[in-house]
Amino acid sequence: SGDEFTVLIEDTDPSGAIWVAERILEDLRNPFTLGAHEVFVTASLGVSIGGGRARPAHLLRDADLAMYRAKEGGKGGYEIFDPEMSARALARLRLENEIRQGLANREFEVHYQPKVSLKTGAVTGVEALLRWHHPERGLLLPSEFIGVSEETGLIVPLGRLVLREACRQMRLWQDLYPGERPLVVCVNVSARQLHRPELASEVGRVLEETGLAPESVYLEVTESVAMDEALEISRTLRQLKRLGVRLVLDDFGVGYSSYARLKSLPVDLLKIDRSFSAGLGESPVDREIVAAMIRLARALDISTVAEGVETAEQAARLRELGCDLAQGYHFAEPLPAEAAAAYLERNR
Repeated sequence: SGDEFTVLIEDTDPSGAIWVAERILEDLRNPFTLGAHEVFVTASLGVSIGGGRARPAHLLRDADLAMYRAKEGGKGGYEIFDPEMSARALARLRLENEIRQGLANREFEVHYQPKVSLKTGAVTGVEALLRWHHPERGLLLPSEFIGVSEETGLIVPLGRLVLREACRQMRLWQDLYPGERPLVVCVNVSARQLHRPELASEVGRVLEETGLAPESVYLEVTESVAMDEALEISRTLRQLKRLGVRLVLDDFGVGYSSYARLKSLPVDLLKIDRSFSAGLGESPVDREIVAAMIRLARALDISTVAEGVETAEQAARLRELGCDLAQGYHFAEPLPAEAAAAYLERNR
């Protein structure tokens, strides 16, 4: 179906199947001539080997699982099926179903990690972070379920849940803790969400429902996604800016930055990845990298926030380098709404 093809090899053994797979990949490395153009293609192959009692449907299923494993390892290779692949596929399916049930049963909760001004020490806002109260496994971090959520599209309802709850909560906190500058909330937006043309209108509806001002919302986009020049992503980013929300470039320095692309992005805040914050005070190289990031951001009129700040020394180094904001365990861990409110009350 589509661009998938099946090769059936009879009267052979594993080494023969591998030999055929390697020949197919080798032949496909040569360019194809289409009209006046040369086109290069790659293929990912999955190999399943059956005995005399193997059922055709099972062979196809196993080859399919192996093919997807080959894709994960990088295009242009092959994988041989092993039973662990089937076990992983079943575990993934089970997790997907549990996420669906968790959404229906309201098992997901938003926690909040404060962001602090390094100049004044004041709390300027919070980042909204999703947690899952799994009925059997306890409190789960996003790393344990976000990957499957992205692959299956469940990240869309999860992202909608976080945005709505975070905006509702921030509106309450702004009323409780008024100040010269209202508190702001940062919400992560996934690649799957950004590819949806309805995202800007959905954000607009949430702002209208909660009564939160657009400038109080910062939407965080990872560097790798923001650097993608896909038309729909660029269009969505422009729509969000017209709406009045702010944009954060997350994980800066970890991916493959294009300065030309960065210059054209409507970014308000640049987040320095925790891998660089962790080395401050220990690694002269990390210090120079962070200093360069801050100088670049300042030249582009973009504010900076460092994540993963865990010690007073790291906070002091960032302050010396001119970083604007910081978040991390040195200040506070991600907190449930009630505990976050108590933190805000103590640090007004």
